[in-house]
Parts: sequence; structure tokens; C-alpha cells
Amino acid sequence: MYAVIETGGKQYRVELGTELEVELVDVEPGQEINLNRVLLVVDGDKSAVGQPVVADATVSARVLRQIRGEKTISFKYRPKARRRVKKGHRQELTVLKITEVRLGAKSAAAEASEADAAAAAEREKVAKAAARQAAEDTALAEKLKARAVAPAASKAAPKAKAAPADVAVPAATHAPAKAAPAKAKAKAAPKAAKTDEPASKAAPKRPARAKKD
Repeated sequence: MYAVIETGGKQYRVELGTELEVELVDVEPGQEINLNRVLLVVDGDKSAVGQPVVADATVSARVLRQIRGEKTISFKYRPKARRRVKKGHRQELTVLKITEVRLGAKSAAAEASEADAAAAAEREKVAKAAARQAAEDTALAEKLKARAVAPAASKAAPKAKAAPADVAVPAATHAPAKAAPAKAKAKAAPKAAKTDEPASKAAPKRPARAKKD
């Protein structure tokens, strides 16, 4: 919703929250004033045009401060007469902030407050949902971490018990190594016996020589 107002002989298009500089208004800063000369009010597709002002429309504003505008220079001269006149001017201004635009029973400030309340409720809802999701994510991360730690602990426990068995294994493996030479000697003895028998068989007996008388 916006409106067109007239003040100080000038027209301004304003809406809720607009700050504007108007001609000097004799009101102290911080006070509220009503701008009764409302020429036009538009609300969406509906509009009310005044003849010259809208009867049931009002615009309220708060005076923020009193200021002076930028300096303007007025220079007048008459050629060939040596007449030169230079003047400066700074206009006294009042800064207003629009706080209400009303057309009949409809109020722009009430609609804005309702919209702000709805937006705040929506933000709070989103914040609660985000906090709940963050808590769920944290709980899930802790569960996954616990599951990952449990298999590692179960794998590390058997290794610690099997360590004495691994130490005892070399003693068992060295025992056959000591007995191996005895078996080798035992196996080597028959071979020697077998080789001796053919040698004795192969050696021919020499006939005894007869002694001569």
C-alpha cells in the first residue's frame, strides 16, 4: 500500500517506512504528525483517488530531525550596467518517517506487524528444525564412531593372546632339528654295512701254498 501526499506545496509518493525531506514543519523532533492532504491511495489492484483529497485516508509520520538543505546560488547581473548580485540560500527542511498509511479500516502498519510476526514464527520454526537435525546428526555420528571402534578392539584382543603361542613355536620347531642328525646317522649306518658285505664277497680266497720238503 502506498499513497501520494501534499505538503509544503509539493507532492510525495510514500509508503510505510519511507523517509523523506519536506519543507519546514514547526514540530519538535520525536513527535507524531498527521498528513491530512492525501491525494491518492493504492492497495494492490484497488485505488482511491481524491477530489482533491481522499476522504477516509490518513498518513501518519514521525519527525526525525530538522536540517538545512544544500546551498543554492542566485546570481543576477545587468549587462553594460556593471550590476552584479550574488546570493546564497539554504532551505530549512524537516525529515519525516512514515509510520502509518490507512484507508478506511485497512492499516498498512497492522499488516506489516502481522507479516513480521509470521516471519519471526517461521524463522523460529526453521531454527528449531535445524537444531533438532543437528542433534540427530551428532547422535548418528557417535553411533557410527562406536561401531567403528568395537571391531578394532575385537581384532586387537586375539593378537594379544596369541603372542605367547608364537613365542613357544620356535621351541617345537627346533626339537626336530636336533633329532635330525641322529636319524641321518642311523640311516647312514646300513649303507655302510651294505657296502662292506659285497667287498668281503668280492675278495677271492687265495689257495694255501704247499710247502716243499
